[in-house]
Amino acid sequence: MSAEEIEVEAIAAVAPASGELTEAQLEALLFVAEKPLTRREIAVLAGADREIVDARLGDLEVSLAARGIRLLSNGDRVELATAPEAGALIARYVGADAVRLSPAALETLAIVAYRQPVTKATIERIRGVDSDYTVRALLHRRLVVEQGRSEAPGRPILYGTGFEFLERFGLTSLEDLPLLDLDIAARLVDGDGDVTEGDAPVPDGDRSPSNNGGAAGEPRPDGA
Repeated sequence: MSAEEIEVEAIAAVAPASGELTEAQLEALLFVAEKPLTRREIAVLAGADREIVDARLGDLEVSLAARGIRLLSNGDRVELATAPEAGALIARYVGADAVRLSPAALETLAIVAYRQPVTKATIERIRGVDSDYTVRALLHRRLVVEQGRSEAPGRPILYGTGFEFLERFGLTSLEDLPLLDLDIAARLVDGDGDVTEGDAPVPDGDRSPSNNGGAAGEPRPDGA
């Protein structure tokens, strides 16, 4: 049994099952939640059918569309976040400007976003450079998350995007990603597969001078 299944079972043991779930109740639950909730967790908490949960989430998404809060969806998990158009005002309030991402980080992040789940070997094949540091930096910022392991030999880690990515770029779900140019889409497809001998990527710094220095796994000054 996975950690998530154990947590859901624990919720079921203590949560009163009302069998009802209003839009207002759902909004309040997501507001106080300290982490994204799965649809199953919501169903267990409310004692409601999955169909009811899906319907209320759809209603809430529509209701929030023109307000300062948005409903974000990432796979089976959902959470509330501030609307992207309020970002500048909120940044002034908390005194934090958006962390700048280097071209290498943006390129890697785009590959992960459109190809997920994807291995580091595939990322490096598409980019043509070693991407270990950049992937680690994106993991550090939680823009990229681990999504299990591939069934390929060696069972390499699969990477995808998380809620931090959606919030940073003002998306409510991955379906909001813009359509790719045909040439760029073809490049992503052509990059499938593992890096073979003789086709090893060159160090990232050899192609991206702005990414020099810094310890592995820690953000560099330029925001890699």
